[in-house]
Amino acid sequence: MKRLWVVLSAMLLGTSALAWNPRYPLPHIPCAFFPPDNVWTADISSLPVDPRSDDYVASIGAGTGLHPDFGTRRIGIPYAVADSAQTPVTIQFTAYGEESDPGPYPVPRTAPVERGSDRHVLVVQAGSCGLYELFGAHRRHRGALWLAASGAFWDLGANDLRTADWTSADAAGLPILPGLVRHEEATGVTGITHALRFTAPRTRSAYVWPARHEASSDADPALPPMGVRFRLKVSIDLSGVSPTNQAILTALKTYGMFLADNGSAWFISGAPDPAWNDDDLHQLGAIHGSDFEAVDESGLMVDPNSGQVQ
Repeated sequence: MKRLWVVLSAMLLGTSALAWNPRYPLPHIPCAFFPPDNVWTADISSLPVDPRSDDYVASIGAGTGLHPDFGTRRIGIPYAVADSAQTPVTIQFTAYGEESDPGPYPVPRTAPVERGSDRHVLVVQAGSCGLYELFGAHRRHRGALWLAASGAFWDLGANDLRTADWTSADAAGLPILPGLVRHEEATGVTGITHALRFTAPRTRSAYVWPARHEASSDADPALPPMGVRFRLKVSIDLSGVSPTNQAILTALKTYGMFLADNGSAWFISGAPDPAWNDDDLHQLGAIHGSDFEAVDESGLMVDPNSGQVQ
């Protein structure tokens, strides 16, 4: 009966009117992540290895295991889907307003906020397929106003990048939601067909395409720049892993993962879902940093100010 009431309430009030309940899956995203020729969906399995790959891996941790920073309950980065009639609300920026897209944003009053210090809020608006992301977000006046350190907008139907040297809700100036592991994809027929997002403890004071922003004062060339892309080596045997983990690792072989923020070593981001098997996900720790290699994807670039690939 309680589940029925949740469904009926959503029908009457619109999905954006209800607070997120981690006992239920997050909503289906009704939009594709960017055009088919976007860098996020580019197959990088045959790209050349970056000349500094070994240095980058060593700096992050060659012997450190891959860590799924997502799972059941509230583990991971949640998101909201706003309907086309969602009323935009004022966003008051508290830190990086000069590098943020001005509001208002169609953020539902009850949009979920990521646990922890980053406090990301991610919203896709149905119909327009606009993606709105906030960093350091705090709800005020029951969601009629939001405070945020920074914010960014993406048209999911376009290949646009951020203004050069601008941050986003992520340190690298990249979108967050397209890089999350979602249960719906990991267990679906087509699998995960895009790059993922991960963090590293130390990064260089530089960024590479398609990133737009650096977040370090260290110029050591042995450190990876923001936006560098890693892939799982083709030699890694996936025959002994579960179907769900196989889908994640296959995506890492084909599409790889972008270094998007400073954080714990080899932490890949995902959305929470009650259907995840946390014990199974932790088996990903058998994959180590030495199993990855950085790639040089500069040959995919059509224009440094576009995410389109050739």
